[in-house]
Amino acid sequence: MGVFNLFNKEGRDQRAREKNIGRAVNKYAQSPDRMKALQALRDDGSHDAIYGLLRRFGMMYDKTIEDEQEKEWVFEVLLEKGAGIVPPVQKYLFTADSISWPLRLLSKIASKEQELEVIKSVLDRHEPGYERDPTKKIQLLNHLGALKDARVPPLLVPYLADMDEGVRYAAVEAMVRSGSEEIAREPLLAQFVSANEDSLRIRIRIAEGFAELGWLVKGHRGELEKRLPEQFQLDREGHVKRKPGAEK
Repeated sequence: MGVFNLFNKEGRDQRAREKNIGRAVNKYAQSPDRMKALQALRDDGSHDAIYGLLRRFGMMYDKTIEDEQEKEWVFEVLLEKGAGIVPPVQKYLFTADSISWPLRLLSKIASKEQELEVIKSVLDRHEPGYERDPTKKIQLLNHLGALKDARVPPLLVPYLADMDEGVRYAAVEAMVRSGSEEIAREPLLAQFVSANEDSLRIRIRIAEGFAELGWLVKGHRGELEKRLPEQFQLDREGHVKRKPGAEK
């Protein structure tokens, strides 16, 4: 095969791939047409085609049952590809607005080392501070909260200072779920007593966490008692307790 023919074939393949990606993420196309395009991308198997399959997660189809079925099909196809598709998954995590599907996929195809490395690289692009839409940050923090790894809590601490209440709550929830008293206890206490924290549900979640985990309040007793939600109390030793009869 001559060089000219080779380049022609590559060009044809690329044009076909782009056409299939366009069909795969077209919400106005019929489901059978999208499925045909998705199958072609699966058979292509290149990183560009895998990225095109991942883009299907970001498209919402009006018919919710078919939308879910297509996404489940894409998920299973990508799952079979294994760890070799981590690079396009990382690329998609960088660019997508909503990432719950690819995060779920990453946790199944990557080693724990790879998973944490990828998530940290995405977090580095979404530092604490203002973002018009904090959804992606919240999804990343929620995902980290499900990982039992000593390297996770230090990644969460900076997000206690985020401007968005939802991001701060996700960071608190993830830190409580980590169960790492050595790293999480003091930052959570500092957030609880901070005059800048105006969220009651965040204070309630921190109090619940201390009660659930049996962590002691040290060095902040007076300030904490002033701000402790009414359904909680502090015992003599410094343990947060839910008052008898208080509803959860």
